[in-house]
This record gives sequence, structure tokens and C-alpha cells, in this order.
Amino acid sequence: MQTRALGTHGPRTSALGLGCMGMSALYGPADRAESVATVHAALDAGVTLLDTGDFYGMGHNELLIGEALRTAPAAAREQALLSVKFGALRTIEGGFLGVDGRPAAVQNFAAYSLQRLGTDHIDIYRMARLDPDVPVEETVGAVAELVQAGHVRHIGLSEVGADTIRRAAATAPISDLQIEYSLISREIEAEILPVCRELGIGVTAYGVLSRGLISGNWSAGRSLPEGDFRSRSPRFSGDNLEHNLGLVETLREIAKGKGVTVAQLAIAWVLAQGPQIVPLLGARTRQRLAESLSAAAVTLDDDDLRAIERAVPAGSAAGERYPAEQMALLDSEKRSHSGT
Repeated sequence: MQTRALGTHGPRTSALGLGCMGMSALYGPADRAESVATVHAALDAGVTLLDTGDFYGMGHNELLIGEALRTAPAAAREQALLSVKFGALRTIEGGFLGVDGRPAAVQNFAAYSLQRLGTDHIDIYRMARLDPDVPVEETVGAVAELVQAGHVRHIGLSEVGADTIRRAAATAPISDLQIEYSLISREIEAEILPVCRELGIGVTAYGVLSRGLISGNWSAGRSLPEGDFRSRSPRFSGDNLEHNLGLVETLREIAKGKGVTVAQLAIAWVLAQGPQIVPLLGARTRQRLAESLSAAAVTLDDDDLRAIERAVPAGSAAGERYPAEQMALLDSEKRSHSGT
């Protein structure tokens, strides 16, 4: 497994990371034993970056990762880097109540995460969404205090815009920004990605297969289990889905020419966008993991990249990436003052 540096201030990690959310939340039931086996397979393949959130399954995902690390070989466990998101408030039924970025809340969230993960430090700690009622400087400053105390190694950001990135970076060293980035989610290319490059901030890209939409395995008639986020996603609905699956078919032809799967092509495209970008694979099974990891061996030359661009131009997807109420929470979707 090749490695990449997460910005100027972050750690060196595997070129591909494992996003563990789907093992606990939003995509329907998952098999716990298979989830643990998938984490073990990722570590065995050289994946070092494991990404989670304290609100994934209301702590379930952190407990799952803690179990996987306890039962992994010592060498693999020592190489693992834990990226944790905090701040989202949940109801007993699983609903979202908002976010809390107050310094006291940061301390509280971290204490619970360390306990559930069974570790004495978190490698990268980041707020999941910006708290509109708390200046980002206060939230980042609270994480910086955890760094000074040895409980956190690096400070990350998640789904914030260019102005917020600059304010956060002026407060403390930032390792990386976690944000959705894929062939059909390219909004960060206008302002956010250039600012990250300017400031030496890495990017951990989630949703590189758009939650399975551009994996090459999705079909229009697929039924979804209760609680699956995609049943409410605009890109998976009605005419939007038909249009987006048409884009996938254009990618399939290019993938066939390369002798790879659509998923491998889509992941390889994200890898090709810059050495500071680390795609997160949302695999929930060893089979899907193996397919996705093979993308690291796919080389895309200039002709390949031009062909992919013609097939799926920026902005060609139909539908927003989240329902309207969740889009409203994304600081990353708000234009910066310099862009207005």
C-alpha cells in the first residue's frame, strides 16, 4: 500500500483509508462479524487510516472499531490511525438534534470516544459539522488543548468552506479536511480544494462512490432496507436516479477499456486528483474492500482523464448530495466572502 501525507501538519497514512460508518448506520443492517473481519482485512492490506464518528450508531461504530483493534495482530494495531468526528447530537430514535461545538462539549465528546475506542489518544479529531452558534476558533482551540494534553495528535476539519478553513488554520495547525469528493460531487474544486492546497491541508475524501451510486453495482429497481439513508437521497430518486445511472454506463465503457470495474475507475480518478487527497472506502464486506483496494494499482494517463471528464463533466449529476434539511447544515456549501 502506497502512503500519502495528510497535509503539512498531518500524519503519513495509507493512500486509501477505510470509512467505517456503514458498519453501524445509515445503510441498513450490517453483520458485526463481517464488519470486524473487513477491518482486519483492511489492516492486513496495509490500510492504516480508520475513519469513524462518535454518533455513528450512537457509539456503536467506535465500540466496533475498538473490538476490531483489540482482536487484530499487534503490528497492525500499532499502525492504525484513528480519525474521529464529534459534535452531532442524536435522539434515542436516531434523529439529529443539531451540533455542539462548545469547548466543554469537545472535552466531553473526546472522553467518551477514548473510552469506547479503548485507546489513550485519537490520531485526528474533527467536528462533524460547524456549529453556527460557536466560533470555529473556539472549537478548534478546544481540540488544540486536547493536543497539548496528549489526548489528540492532529486537528481535522469536516464539511466546512474556504473562509472557515482559513479561520481554523489561523487558530491551530490543521491536518486535513474531510469532505465529499467524487466524479459527481466536485463542488470543492472551485474554492475549497485550492485553499487546502495553499495552506498545506490534506483532504480525506468520503463518498468517492457516491454511496454506491457510481459503483457500477446499483440498479434502478433495487429495494432498500428500512433506515437506509439513500431512500431519502435526491440523487437516488426518480428521474434523478435514471439520469445518474446513465452517467455510470458511460463510465462502464471506459472501465471496460481499462480492464477494471466502474468502482475501481471512480476511486482511481479521486486518487489522481492530487497527492494530498486520501479517498475513504466505505466497504462493509471483505469482497467490496478487495475490489476497492485494487483501485490503487490503476494508472490513469492524460487520455484516460480526458475521457472520464467527457463522460462525466463537473456538475453533470442530477440532484443534491443530501436532502435539503441536511444541505442547510453544510458550511462547505456556502460561498466564501471572496467568492461573492
